[in-house]
Amino acid sequence: MKIFLRLFVVTAFFLLTIEKAMSQRNEYRDSVVQLYGVVMTADSLMAIPSASIIVEGKGRGTITNPDGVFSIAVLKGDRITFSCVGFKNRSIEIPRDLPDNQYSVIQLLVSDTAYLPATILKPRPTREQFERDFVNIKIADDAYEIARKNTDEAQRRILINSLPADGREAINYQLRQQANKYYYSGQLPPMNILNPAAWADFIKAWKRGDFKRKD
Repeated sequence: MKIFLRLFVVTAFFLLTIEKAMSQRNEYRDSVVQLYGVVMTADSLMAIPSASIIVEGKGRGTITNPDGVFSIAVLKGDRITFSCVGFKNRSIEIPRDLPDNQYSVIQLLVSDTAYLPATILKPRPTREQFERDFVNIKIADDAYEIARKNTDEAQRRILINSLPADGREAINYQLRQQANKYYYSGQLPPMNILNPAAWADFIKAWKRGDFKRKD
């Protein structure tokens, strides 16, 4: 008899727990509200893009699209804060006795003027200091000067001598060497010591200083 009584108590407790959980679940589901609307300026009724919509105390939120429209799931009784840079914050509360699961709002934000401290600009104490600073100032290169430096022959020669060959250049050099080897197969290759064009290139390289020691 005691076993059946204990089994009845456990079963009743289990059923009550399930019923309570189902009721809480239904109550939570009924309290979910789809909040949507538009955020606009109060003076000109212009849409405010990228405005923040925050659910206070929940760590959730969203932002408006370029047209100022937003949509977010909240609970009945939640407090919603609308904020944006250059505007004053506004807060609303979702009604707890809302009969429907949707709630629309047109939120108007008032412009907020921020007054910065005054800044006083002073000239150089003396003319000599102004002339010294004016002469020693470093002006950044413009697009024309950058292009001129990039196309400078000496700069390109330095880059050619300092940068290593990439994979494409290396394989092309190897293929050219193999082609020359196959072209002169079975005979002696020509000697550039008797080639006038090779001597001309040698003299130009000598004048440029390509054969100087580079420490």
